Amino acid sequence: MLCNPSRFRRHLILAAAFALAFGSQAMAQSTSFPSRPITLVVPFPAGGPSDALARGFAKQMGDQLGQPVVIENLAGAGGTVGLAKLAKAAPNGYTLGFGTIGTHVANVALYKKLPYDPVADFTPIGLAGSAPMLLVARADLPASNLQEFDAWLRSHAATASYGSAGVGSISHYGCVLLLAALKRNVTHVPYKGVAPAISDLMGGQTDFMCDQTTTALPQLAGGKIKVLAVLSSERLKQLPSTGTAKEAGYPLDVRSWNAIFAPKGTPENILAPLSKAMASAAADPQLRRQMLAVGVDLPAQGGTTPAVVSSLISRGLRDDVPALKAKGQFLD
Repeated sequence: MLCNPSRFRRHLILAAAFALAFGSQAMAQSTSFPSRPITLVVPFPAGGPSDALARGFAKQMGDQLGQPVVIENLAGAGGTVGLAKLAKAAPNGYTLGFGTIGTHVANVALYKKLPYDPVADFTPIGLAGSAPMLLVARADLPASNLQEFDAWLRSHAATASYGSAGVGSISHYGCVLLLAALKRNVTHVPYKGVAPAISDLMGGQTDFMCDQTTTALPQLAGGKIKVLAVLSSERLKQLPSTGTAKEAGYPLDVRSWNAIFAPKGTPENILAPLSKAMASAAADPQLRRQMLAVGVDLPAQGGTTPAVVSSLISRGLRDDVPALKAKGQFLD
């Protein structure tokens, strides 16, 4: 039985159109991002300052992207465990990491061999926030400002100790820079996170600590620890009567910063929506109020760009790493 040629041609055209439409739809579905949940590796224990900020951004970014951003706390070795996992992750946008001045600057000086390169292995997506460091002490330490603290430390250097959230953490980094400026050597007591370090400081097992505002401000309200100085060039709005390191004669400006990174090689068409979601999260009024209450400054419009993060890393590697290396606190 012979087919009608014109009808046959119509069938071919319809079949080709259907195949083209179906293929385009399938391709669009396969290349759309994100099409499933994203994991954000936070290389510190849950409940710490970086974790709190990461969770705030994860919630807002998930809302913007239409897929949940799930936190994975992978603590250990000053953040190197979590960042090592990120460096080996597929560059497809579904595994991101929360890096800090500790993971990308301090660890370069404190570890003889890092399992990642802070510049070559990652692509910054954007800046999440920054906060000044505070010098806090046990409530009964006989000093009320940085100059009195320095005088006390001069006569107690052999027995004094300071706690931190672990070697390579921001709290360790801050105190190493402070002690370098004061030209003092003091025993370091590393803990597995900020919470136990603060707990022992309140109990008098250690004498002082350099902590982020995120965790220090709530504890100061309880009166079991006290603040001696803001380790930056400007006073903190929440502590208007507390002087700065600069006012005490020490040219310190120690601020923590946090950023979100992707593995190196992540395509631009994936980085773009992630960067846009970060900018929207940073502009969210509720998140800004929440973070301001604990002294964290979220970047202003245009301040979340990858270039901002790259500049912070470059500056830290140039200015801070030599001072940290001078302390000789290397780890294997």
